[in-house]
This record gives sequence, C-alpha cells and structure tokens, in this order.
Amino acid sequence: MLFIDNPTVEKVLTMEDCIDAIEEAFKGLLTRESVHRTRIDIYVPCDRDDGYFRWGTMEGASKTLGVHAIRMKSDIVHWPKDEQGNWTEEKYCMEPGTFCGLIFLVSTRNGEPLALINDGILQHIRVGATAGLGAKYLSRPDSKVVGMLGSGGMARTYLKAFCTVRPIEKVRVYSPTKANREAYADEMSEALGLEIQVVDNPQEAVRGADIVSAATDAMTPVVLGEWLEPGMHVTNLGNYELDDAVFSRGDMVIKGGLSGLIPNDLAQRVEIGRGHSPVAYIAGTDEEVNRLPPARANAQHFNQGAFPSFIDLASGAHPGRTSDDQISVYLNGGNQGLQFAAASSITYQRAKEQGLGRVLPTEWFLQDIRD
Repeated sequence: MLFIDNPTVEKVLTMEDCIDAIEEAFKGLLTRESVHRTRIDIYVPCDRDDGYFRWGTMEGASKTLGVHAIRMKSDIVHWPKDEQGNWTEEKYCMEPGTFCGLIFLVSTRNGEPLALINDGILQHIRVGATAGLGAKYLSRPDSKVVGMLGSGGMARTYLKAFCTVRPIEKVRVYSPTKANREAYADEMSEALGLEIQVVDNPQEAVRGADIVSAATDAMTPVVLGEWLEPGMHVTNLGNYELDDAVFSRGDMVIKGGLSGLIPNDLAQRVEIGRGHSPVAYIAGTDEEVNRLPPARANAQHFNQGAFPSFIDLASGAHPGRTSDDQISVYLNGGNQGLQFAAASSITYQRAKEQGLGRVLPTEWFLQDIRD
C-alpha cells in the first residue's frame, strides 16, 4: 500500500490523463460499470461562535478501472464578509492555513487497500478536469478567449483544463483582491504561454469571452445572465456563483453529474444546498444552526433531474451544442466520488510505475476479526 503526498500527486497526475480517466468513469454510468454516492456533509457546532465543524465524504467505484475511492475531509468552516461586502466560505483544520483531506483507494477486484492520498493537489486537478470535460462537449471548438472569475487554486486548474481541450490564446481575469489577480496572471501566463489581462471588474472579464468560468468561494452571484453573449460557454465551481438569469439565458443547461437523492429522514435535520453542501446533516440548536448560511433561493437548479446531465450528452440523448450562437451552461458538480475514484486510480498507477510514494505495510490495514 502507498501513501501518496501532494508533491507526488503533482509530479504524476497530468490534466490530460485526469480528463480521460474521469470521462471513462462517467461513461461507465451508462453501462452500470460505475457507481457513485454524492457528497454528504455532517455539521456539528464547534468552538468558534461564527463557524461549524463539517465532515464531508463522497465515494465512487468503477469496474473498468477496478477501484473504489472515498474522499474524507475535516473542516472548521465560517462565512466572513469583507469591507467591500464580498461574502465567502473559509475553512481550515486546527488553525488557519492547515487542512485535512484524505482519499482511501481500494481494489474492487480483491478488496486490497491500495493507497492513502493527500487530497489537496488531486482535488484541484479533478475539479478542473470536470470543467474541462464540460468545455470539451459544449464550448465552441474554436474557443480562444477565457473570462476567469477567481484567482485561486481552482482558477488555475480550470484554465489548464480549458487549454487542454481548446486552443486558448487569451484570458481576462478578475478577483476582488488586485494582488491575487496580478499574481495569477504572472504565474499562468508563464506556465501556459498565454496573454493574460488583469481587469478591474467582473463584467469586463466576461465581455467577449468564449468560455466564462467562475472558480470562487463566493456566497453571492459573480456571473450575471445579463452579461452573457451569443456563443458563450459558462461553467461554475460553487452553488452561488451564477444568478437566476444565467439559467434563463442559457440555450442549454447541463449538469456535470447527478447529485443523488436526499434521504427521507425526519428524525434528523437534513437539508439540500445549505452553504456549499449538496446534502447536509446538521446538528445543533436552532440558534447554532443560524450560524450557517441559508440554502440558495434557487437551489433547485442543482437538484437531481432539474437539467440533463453529462450522461445525456455522452449517450446522445441530448444533442449538445448545435449552433455557434447558443449559450451553453455546464454546472460543474455531482459525481464527485466517481471523480476521486478516476483521478486517484491514475495517480496510483503512475506513482507505482515511477517508484514514488511511501510504502505502508498492507497488514496494518487488515485484521483477523470479522467486522
């Protein structure tokens, strides 16, 4: 068994490989060779009076890839507003700047524990890869200009994914902090050989773009439907980034995956779309629960069955883009567990081939007591 840390993931997992693996795993849903369980979060009051403890898990398996993966993360979350009124979700484990997230990968062929993987780098790459998959199927093949809202880790992998599937030449980037968007432009222009222009407002980033991407922790919309132009492709990261008008302007709205069903459990507080959680089990008094941001008013946009999914595209049940003038919207969420299974599988294979990762005795993870 291997322990694979973030630097090793960064060495072995390419964006192209990740997109291919996730596409293969998603297509397995058509043949019933893949299965997934949506992200479910458990909330418990924590020591800080403006935050909550959140335990999140998601899992998926692929017969074709021969693996099952569960991703687990332990966060203290809170939702601050800055002096400009920007509302975001912030998180940490133990103290700001440290995080705890792990992927446990096992074989579906014989049940063998294969790897424990730090989720930081892999998490960014797999989300970017699914955004790239949406662009591959829905954006115009000649898409060259990206309007990027956000300048963090996800904004970096989103752009790498778009460059993998489309001939991107130019980017306009906006995020609230000028230093962050300037650092993004410097780093990504050097890494990808692109012209990246820093702009002072989000509408300027969107104007004239072929692909519009929101990759933020925002708790309020950052892309407005009134800004969209014919032929654009739009994608997101979180539930809050697109306003209602984006959905009405879109000629087609496709969900990246199915988010699963809400358990019918009246004995517990179970909610959909609370904060950035697709499904949340929530502990605490009514007063404590008020610390959490409310569910987005249009959370139904992200519910299962609200729109066609990637599977409808892959199967031909939905034709996808049929005109260069259409506006396409790809909701980059759902199937998260299957994304981790696919990305972790290729990471494990590459690490093993290259002799990387720390070997852990498999017997540490086995026992002779029936469980």
